[in-house]
Amino acid sequence: MENFKLQELPVKQDIETKAVLRALNKASRALAELKGEAKTIPNENILINTLGLQEAKDSSAIENIVTTNDELFLAAIDNTIENINAKEVQNYSKALKHGFELVRKHQLLTFNNIIEIQAELEPNKSGFRKIPGTALKNTAGETVYTPPQHNDTIVKLMSNLEKYINDNNLQDIDPLLKMPIIHYQFESIHPFYDGNGRTGRIINILYLVQQQLLDIPVLYLSKYIIRNKTEYYKHLQNVRINNNYENWLIWLLNGVTETSKETIFLIQQIKSLMDEFIDKIKFNYPKIYSKDLVENLFKHPYTKIDFIMKDLQVSKPTATQYLNKLIELGLLEKEKRKKTNYYTNKELYKLFI
Repeated sequence: MENFKLQELPVKQDIETKAVLRALNKASRALAELKGEAKTIPNENILINTLGLQEAKDSSAIENIVTTNDELFLAAIDNTIENINAKEVQNYSKALKHGFELVRKHQLLTFNNIIEIQAELEPNKSGFRKIPGTALKNTAGETVYTPPQHNDTIVKLMSNLEKYINDNNLQDIDPLLKMPIIHYQFESIHPFYDGNGRTGRIINILYLVQQQLLDIPVLYLSKYIIRNKTEYYKHLQNVRINNNYENWLIWLLNGVTETSKETIFLIQQIKSLMDEFIDKIKFNYPKIYSKDLVENLFKHPYTKIDFIMKDLQVSKPTATQYLNKLIELGLLEKEKRKKTNYYTNKELYKLFI
């Protein structure tokens, strides 16, 4: 890899082979179905919060930042929880949401946006690498790839990547086909001292939103990458060594298809569970039913009295009464940790185990 020099985009070779186009067709259909299915959940924050936290957990796990669902969900609603890994995962979730807000507002994904996203992950504000010496090594400590070393080269390549992301005329191919190319290029530039993998996976989903293939960030490929981690690194390296884009593109497009189908099923389960809650509350306690109440219970597996008070604009005694009635119906379970009562939507929680 000593003689390898990362080239600017667009890719010079013909990448639209028959095998790639077949994989693209399947991925496009699955992604379109996912986009439609996501619209069946009335409040987009339900999916952004719950699925986004799972992506944060899985993407961080690829970098050996491991946390449990319990630690993660509690840290999301209680800033007094002291768990370093859970806080790291929370940083990922914040970075994802921040990036989504930027893309939704500007319909662009610039390298300054990418710097902002990485700064949410690693709050050292060091920006692009300035000091040579970065190398990617395998588990045996052997260098497998040396990314561009000099800051001016990194800036030049990132400027080119920015143009490739935002200018569809630079390479006239399907955006879903460009996404794996963008991911390969970013990971190969490796512009930051830390957080490159997590930033690159956030770019994946934000690019699909920016290209209007999705309305909200709900397609998360980290679980697919975890399941196939060896193949993931092998395919990236194979592009560098053999210029083999075809296998890389097919592999990640297959990941889009597989992950879309899994996410569609999960959204259907969430929707079915929400309907069950609505029916039970309306039948047993119609006076306390409201859309805001149900959505509060599904934005996160845990809720607290304070959250009910805020979302429903009710007093503390009223919020407590509502939660106690939901416990009577078997919809929530109460758990006290230190001085705080948490109310758990166990059935929602189980969907993410």
